[in-house]
Amino acid sequence: MDLDLQALVAIDVHVHVEQDLHGHLSMDDELLAAAAEYFKGEPYHPTVPQIAEDYRSRNMAAVVFTVDSELTTGHPTLSNEEIAESAAQHPDVLVPFGSIDPARGTAGIRAARRLVEQHGIRGFKFHPSIQAFEPDDRRHYPLWAELESLGVPALFHTGQTGIGSGLPGGRGIKLRYSDPMLLDDVAADFPGLTIIMAHPSVPWQDAAIAVAQHKANVYIDLSGWSPKYFPPQLVRAANTFLREKVLFGSDYPLIRPERWVRDFEQLEIRDEVKPLIMKENAIRALGLRRT
Repeated sequence: MDLDLQALVAIDVHVHVEQDLHGHLSMDDELLAAAAEYFKGEPYHPTVPQIAEDYRSRNMAAVVFTVDSELTTGHPTLSNEEIAESAAQHPDVLVPFGSIDPARGTAGIRAARRLVEQHGIRGFKFHPSIQAFEPDDRRHYPLWAELESLGVPALFHTGQTGIGSGLPGGRGIKLRYSDPMLLDDVAADFPGLTIIMAHPSVPWQDAAIAVAQHKANVYIDLSGWSPKYFPPQLVRAANTFLREKVLFGSDYPLIRPERWVRDFEQLEIRDEVKPLIMKENAIRALGLRRT
């Protein structure tokens, strides 16, 4: 059974797979511990079937992915193919995304097409700070062109990151790669590519709002922060001129959807805007009504 879009109460567009079916974790112990400390939570690394069960119990759907960081961290990346195949067993609640380090070049481009055409991948997650690349670097344009041709969205981490937070030198992870203004060129040069900027983009929140307002193909997901800490200009924009451009995302398992929703309910968001943020905008951004 595929997604019942009418019955779902929400679509969480930002859910991390941190453990595969063989017990392998997505990052090394030091980075996982630093992230857990940053988010003030207990370590929790559910598998894809466990994620499906968790979201099914909430009548929510989830976009699930890992981050391909092997080239920069040395830690083996979880298999995109396994995530896709496992998610395919739960099509009523899971939407599988892949992740490819742009540094993989031509091999990464071929992998993207194979993942979409043969494994049912519905989009791709990128983390410029962890993967150490500038999105507007012309060397990566062939990959963006491939995603545009495939008709699948690209979700980019923006702003601060809990990965490496508090470690000496942040474990070498550089925040500047995640400036949302680096996505403005990409959005302009690939108008057929849907771009989702993940998270409140602190310290560049105004830049993210400007890009999302200016470029019809750019959205913002609201993951990674409890809504009670959202910058006030983001709340204003979500309530007004960006009401059709912002998406519910939690950053599960580091932030659970129930906590996010509870805090979101305390914001002064108009009643007619809430269903747009929780579900309707995601349906459009992800192209879910096409299938």
